[in-house]
Amino acid sequence: MKVLGISCDYHDAAAALVIDGEIIAASEEERFSRHKHDASVPERSIASCLAIAGLTPDGLDAVVMHEKPLVVLSRVLAARQRRGPAALGSFTREFPTLLRRNFMVANRIDSALRRVGASKSIPLRYSEHHLSHAAAAFLPSPFETAAVLTVDGIGEWSTATLGHGVKQRVDILAEQRYPNSIGLLYSLATIWCGFEANEGEYKLMGLAPFGQPRFADALRDIVELHDDGSMTVDAKAVRWWGGDPRRMSSLVELFDGPPRGSGEPVTERDADLARSIQELVETAVLRMANHLHEQTGERNLCMAGGVALNCVANGRLLRDGPFDEVWVQPAAGDAGSALGAALWYSHDELGLPRPHLSNPLQAANEVPGDGAPRDAMRGAALGPSFSSTEIGAWLDAESIEHTQVADRSELVQLVAEQLGAGSVVGWFEGRMEFGPRSLGHRSILADPRSESVQRDINLRVKGRESFRPFAPAVLAEHAAEWFDMEQASPYMLITFPVTESQRLPVAHEPSDPIERVQVPRSAIPACTHVDGSARVQTVHRSTSPAFWELLTAFHAHSGCPVLLNTSFNVAGEPIVCTPDDALRTARSAGMDLLVLEDRLIYLNDQAPETPPENPTESPTGDNINETTSGGND
Repeated sequence: MKVLGISCDYHDAAAALVIDGEIIAASEEERFSRHKHDASVPERSIASCLAIAGLTPDGLDAVVMHEKPLVVLSRVLAARQRRGPAALGSFTREFPTLLRRNFMVANRIDSALRRVGASKSIPLRYSEHHLSHAAAAFLPSPFETAAVLTVDGIGEWSTATLGHGVKQRVDILAEQRYPNSIGLLYSLATIWCGFEANEGEYKLMGLAPFGQPRFADALRDIVELHDDGSMTVDAKAVRWWGGDPRRMSSLVELFDGPPRGSGEPVTERDADLARSIQELVETAVLRMANHLHEQTGERNLCMAGGVALNCVANGRLLRDGPFDEVWVQPAAGDAGSALGAALWYSHDELGLPRPHLSNPLQAANEVPGDGAPRDAMRGAALGPSFSSTEIGAWLDAESIEHTQVADRSELVQLVAEQLGAGSVVGWFEGRMEFGPRSLGHRSILADPRSESVQRDINLRVKGRESFRPFAPAVLAEHAAEWFDMEQASPYMLITFPVTESQRLPVAHEPSDPIERVQVPRSAIPACTHVDGSARVQTVHRSTSPAFWELLTAFHAHSGCPVLLNTSFNVAGEPIVCTPDDALRTARSAGMDLLVLEDRLIYLNDQAPETPPENPTESPTGDNINETTSGGND
C-alpha cells in the first residue's frame, strides 16, 4: 500500500511517502522552491518523494491531507462572527482566498499530481490536524505503547491534545480548544520582542536566559493556567477574534511598551518578556505531561506540534517530568504532519503493522552498543541525495575547481584538520534531512573550542542575531563525558547542561547581553549558552555513518569529540537542498571549505599544498539542479 501524505496552505508545506507502513521519503517544499515556509501545494516535494521510490503518481493507493479544510473554515467563520459587522470588510477581502484554499483544496492537489505525471485522480482522504501530529509522534517512535502529547498554535479547533498510542493505533483522549492556546501566546510574545511569528520563536527561546521573569504577573492577567496544563485565555484582551493585537493599548501597558521595531536593539524588556513566556510554556507542558501520565500510566512520552520544537521545555520535561523517556518527532511542526497523515492512514485506517518494531534493524541498521533509538525515521535523512558522479559532472560542466578524495577515511581526516585549523566548513552528504534541524547532511561545521567562532558565524556566516546559541554534535559514545544526559538525543531537540567537569569558572558576569555571550563558560564555548546548557545532537554510527566518521577523526585530531553543527543556510533562506544551493550559500556566507560528498572546494585559496591525487570524473550530462528526477537514492 503506497500512501502519500500532504501538508500545505498555512506554512511549512511538505510531502511524505509511506509504503506498507514503512517511511520511504519526506521533504519540505521550501527546500525546492527556496521560499522559506512555503505553504503552497508541495508539488516539487511530491515529485521528489515519488522519484526516490521510483514510482509514478498512478501507483499511489491514497493521498492523505493533514487536516480537514472545511473544519478550519468553520473556525475562521466563527471568529469573524464573533466580531459582528466589524468583520464584514475583512471577510469580503479574505473570501476569495478562503474559497480557493479551503473549498478548492482537492482540485488543487489533483492538479498538482497531474502536473507530475498522474493520468487519473488518486483517492483523497483527510486526517485531523492534531491526529496527524499525534500519529507523527507515536507511530515512528521506538515504543510499542506510549503517551502522546501534541501542542501547537492551532489546528482546526484544537491547540493541544492528550493521546495514547498502542501498537498501530493512536487515540486522542482530550483536547484544548481555540482560543486557549499556549502556542499562540508564545507567537504573540515573539512578535512583541520584534521577531516574526512562525519563524522567530527559536530566537525568543534563545533570548530567554538573558532575562528575568518579571512579566509573570502580567501574563496571568490574560491567561489562567490550570493544574492539568489546560488554560483559559482572555481572547478579547489579546484580540484573537480579529484585529492587530499590537495596537491594543492594554497590551502595550501590560508589556511595558509597544513591540520592538525591526532593526531596533534588543532591550532588557524583551529579554524579560521572553523569559516570562518561556517559563509559562515550560510549566504548561510539564503540567499537561503529569496529567497525561496519570491518565495513561505509560512510562514513555511521544511529542509533536510546533511547541514540541521548544528544546528547553523538552529538557525540563525530561528532567522534572514523570516519564522515563521522551521521544520528539524531528519534524514536529506542520511539515511533519504530512508524514503523520500518511502513517495514520497506513496503520490506523488500513491496519498495517509498524515494520520497524517487528524488524528494528530495518529502520536503523542498528550497530550493537550504538545507543540510537530504534525509531523509523532513518535519522531524519528522508530527502533527496546526489551521487559523487552527478556532483563531479556538474562541477566540471560549471568549470568549478575542486578536488576528489574518494577514500572516506582520508577525506574525514583532511576535513578534521581544516576544522582544527579554524575553518568554517559546509558539509553536504547523503540524503537531505526532514525537519528544521541540520543533522550532519546539510550542515555548517566549526571547532566549538574557539571563543570567537559563535559570534563570527552568527554575524559573518549566518547573518543573524549574535546572542543566538549553536548546537554541539557529539559522538554518542562520549556524550556523557560532556553533557548531563538522561537519554540519547539524535535529533537535536532537547537541551542538557554541560557537565561540571567541562565548565569554566566565570569571574565576572557582564550585565550587557552581547557581552555576556562572549564570556567562555566551558571547554566548548561556541556551543554553551549563557545558562550553561546546550541543544545536544548525539551522533550514532548506525544512522549517520559519514558524520560519525568525521567526528571520530576530529576527536583523534583534537581530543574533542564535539563539533559545532548549525543548519546550512543564511538568514531568511531555507536549508540548502542541491549542490548548487550549497555552493551559492557557502560563497555568500564566506565559508572556507565546502564538502560535496567526496568533492572538496576550497573557497579561500587555502587548499593544502599537496592535495590528494584523485582525478575528477568527466561530465556525464546529468542536470544537478533537477532535484525532482535526478540525484535520488
